[in-house]
Amino acid sequence: MKKVLFTANLDSFFIKFLIPQLKYFKDNGYEVHIASKNQGIDVPYCDKKFDVCFTRSLNVNEIFNSYKQIKKILLDNDYELISCHTPFGAAIPRLAASKIKNFNSKIVYTAHGFHFYKGAPLINWMIYYPMEKYLSRYTDSIITINDEDYNTAKKKMKSKIYKVHGIGISREKFDIKVSASEKMKLRKELNIVNDNFVLIFPGEINNNKNQILLLDTIKILKEKIPNIVLLLPGYDLLQGKLQKYAKQNGLYDNVRFLGYRKDIPQLLRISNMAVSSSKREGLPINIIESMYVGLPIVATNCRGNRDLIKDGKNGYLVDSYKADEFAQKIEKIYENKKKAEKFIQTNKEEVNKYMLDSVLTEIIKIYER
Repeated sequence: MKKVLFTANLDSFFIKFLIPQLKYFKDNGYEVHIASKNQGIDVPYCDKKFDVCFTRSLNVNEIFNSYKQIKKILLDNDYELISCHTPFGAAIPRLAASKIKNFNSKIVYTAHGFHFYKGAPLINWMIYYPMEKYLSRYTDSIITINDEDYNTAKKKMKSKIYKVHGIGISREKFDIKVSASEKMKLRKELNIVNDNFVLIFPGEINNNKNQILLLDTIKILKEKIPNIVLLLPGYDLLQGKLQKYAKQNGLYDNVRFLGYRKDIPQLLRISNMAVSSSKREGLPINIIESMYVGLPIVATNCRGNRDLIKDGKNGYLVDSYKADEFAQKIEKIYENKKKAEKFIQTNKEEVNKYMLDSVLTEIIKIYER
């Protein structure tokens, strides 16, 4: 039986992004192996799980230990394909493979967003760029998911370079019908009244997602749109700092910190607009989901966001990280219902290429080349 190995830093990465790919190989007769740091999560469509402590930083001991672990796995198994994900979850297997004589397994690395990008800290370019450039010579194919990464890889890397439309979102997950009574119940739970103008930004609360920009934007807008409400579903990695900031600035009545939620499709359907304040993205799922549901979008003009939003066509891009410019773009949509409808219609037309069925076909074609 043919074997395939998927590698990533954490078990949770497979759950979030790779289940459809695991299922594809399982359904097509492969023995499916995965290697990642054990989080006690049951990963479906997996025949064998290796607990490999891939580092998420430059921890020399963890790098050396994971190198020894993954090299033994590669020596003990004859893999048809190795699909690598996340910076160190992809770097360590490729480094190990490069040190094995007559290694014949095909290696495909999916870059979900290079750590080096326009505007990235210099240290990122000093560490991650040389690492990726060196390891590209031991990689059969590199898959990118946005224009900036594709162009960088095409110019600098020494392997075949492809671009796909993200990792795909499931139509079934978002083709749910939410009745008027269900919407009313959810809005009541979140203390949202009928005339509230609701913005939403699903995602971890962290420095890269930059939600503080949205709080400063709400501070400006609440004078003009008193009924504005911002929903922030997602794990809080800043340990309550933004909640404290919201209270100090009189914003707590306008912002809902929701924590981790499993009902993002429902939350999107009670919202009037999607926003993103990120400093960098790969190809943001939250924006694709908002496009599919049919929301106008205002987002920062960063890598990933600009691949999905064309300024003035299906939303607005904010070129600076200034709250006043962000507020102006939101206000333009709020005051122009015809423009909002145009954005909604365009998003529904553009989003099909980002659907799971389409994207999975793109990825499998690359695996099979």
